[in-house]
Amino acid sequence: MHQYIDYAVLLGQFCLSFIALLMLLSLLPAAKTSVVYKRIWGWQKHEPSAKLLRLLRIDREQLQNSERAILLAGCGFELSVLTYYTCRRLLLGGCTLLLLALTAGIYYRILHASMAVVSVAACIIAALCMLLWDQYWLKLYRELRAVAITREIYAISHQLLYFEDSSLHIHNKLRRCLPYCRLLRRDMETLLAEWYHDPALALNSLKLRIGTAEGISFVECIDALRQQHNASFYELLRAHLRDYKERLELAKESRKETGSYVLFVIAGIPILYTFQVFLYPWVQEVNKLMSLMN
Repeated sequence: MHQYIDYAVLLGQFCLSFIALLMLLSLLPAAKTSVVYKRIWGWQKHEPSAKLLRLLRIDREQLQNSERAILLAGCGFELSVLTYYTCRRLLLGGCTLLLLALTAGIYYRILHASMAVVSVAACIIAALCMLLWDQYWLKLYRELRAVAITREIYAISHQLLYFEDSSLHIHNKLRRCLPYCRLLRRDMETLLAEWYHDPALALNSLKLRIGTAEGISFVECIDALRQQHNASFYELLRAHLRDYKERLELAKESRKETGSYVLFVIAGIPILYTFQVFLYPWVQEVNKLMSLMN
């Protein structure tokens, strides 16, 4: 048993080290990490072959127009829906085969139903459940990402209103808003780098990368300010700020409601424990007395 715990600790250390490395790479400017990023994550844009799609019975056109493709785009992953769905189906098949092998091993007494085997089976079942209901997790992540993006857009819009009376170009104003970006920092750096080539195309690319309603309205407002420096567009930006604030307040209320449900469930645990410790022995004694009387 201690050996499995050591393996679990080593696996956790490896995962945490990998996540820390990715976070350190994300802190570097986009221009310096472009080569590293392409070498590490360039495979994400490669789609599976047509032969593999036919083998797995995946319809390319139907999948590209499905709800899962829309969810994946809203999550901001640089991953085609064909690659995602192919990996999902392969993982489902592998987990199913592994679970059947464990079940057959226990049934034919090749494996013993020990704690380690049961733990592995439970992990496989949990992975199968997560893969089968992946749309729920994608929706949840998209909502969390949309709230985080709205919070950053709200801060950037406030900073743009601070430069309302300034004679700076909108490109310089956006550059001075970079310290307020964390999740959108790489996207904003890419926008500023592509601005000199074609501002309209750069803004359209930013709109596709963000993929949320608040992000689209923010990019359209920036495009309007780029084409014409007018006070009416700043009024439009103020109206968007009010919408962003309402969106953040609704998200805050939703978090409070979810937290209250969780606290309600946690508060019920001591009550159940009280029933088990104090009342259940009395119920057993009453059952014994009733059985003796009968």
